[in-house]
Amino acid sequence: MSGRPVTVAHALVARLDGDGDVLLAGPAVRAVAAGADELTLLCGPSGRQAAALLPGVNHVLEWAAPWIQAEPGPVRAPEVDRLVTVVRGAGITAAVVLTSFHQSALPLALLLRLAGVGRITAISEDYPGSLLDVRHHVPELIPEPERALSVAAAAGFPAPPGDDGRLRVRGPLPDVDHLVGPGAYVVVHPGATVPARACPPALAAEVVRMLTGQGRHVVVTGGPAERPLTAQTAGTDGTDLGGRTTFAELAAVLAGADAVVVGNTGPAHLAAAVGTPVVSLFAPTVPYEKWRPYGVVAVRLGDQQAACRGTRARVCPVPGHPCLASVTAVEVAGAVAELEGVPA
Repeated sequence: MSGRPVTVAHALVARLDGDGDVLLAGPAVRAVAAGADELTLLCGPSGRQAAALLPGVNHVLEWAAPWIQAEPGPVRAPEVDRLVTVVRGAGITAAVVLTSFHQSALPLALLLRLAGVGRITAISEDYPGSLLDVRHHVPELIPEPERALSVAAAAGFPAPPGDDGRLRVRGPLPDVDHLVGPGAYVVVHPGATVPARACPPALAAEVVRMLTGQGRHVVVTGGPAERPLTAQTAGTDGTDLGGRTTFAELAAVLAGADAVVVGNTGPAHLAAAVGTPVVSLFAPTVPYEKWRPYGVVAVRLGDQQAACRGTRARVCPVPGHPCLASVTAVEVAGAVAELEGVPA
């Protein structure tokens, strides 16, 4: 369903999850921005880095929604009141609330109503009463970027002419030659915010040894908290960038790579946003059709029929992490070879 195209002075798009989720919302954000003089992106603390890189965003508003956070704090009236006050003061007249299929848009819709937002659009299986002006529905296995775009279109913000609907980040990206060194390279990103989706450490280290043994330069990436993991993965042969890049620098490192080896986590979507092919070590806790690296060539590895399939588990419920432990370094190296030279 598509609403009549609208133009508003100040629109808000909400995506309250992590960086990867915010990147997947990027095409919808651009659609809303094309119909608004000004756009605010409301995100959670773990999505702010990606929000700052999205084209079309004028302002980033951060708020930790207690119904979204994996480890939520208590609901406190002053924090809720502060969000309502900020949104009301911004003069926002239209909001597009983006959620995953297991999340409710209604708590935020209520707060936006209290802030005076006049038109709110979201997907909702639950009866929304007067909380939503447009109650949207989508097929269950639609890819997340297309799901978000459909919500924007239902709100009256169709994709702008000439926009291919792929993920994107703002340019120019920083120069990272001093980090990656000269020549071609492959990135291995072993970590993940959700442990059940991370590459087994022993496999990641073996992949680096195999790729470097084949003469490839391998760059290992990760956040500050992942430094022990990236050091173990890089060993003596890879270049360890764990904790050494900003989010924009990470985007630039991924953009320069021939291929990225990564699980179902934010950097997989960041690689897609900069057009780099992905070897996707994909744990089937969520559907690949919805969460794959979108709009780029990808090779999926991992047992998609494993017992964890569809559980949405954050910690692997099966001893030994068999869905990804079954992958071999030979398979990963073969997938890298398959992707090298593939046009973006």
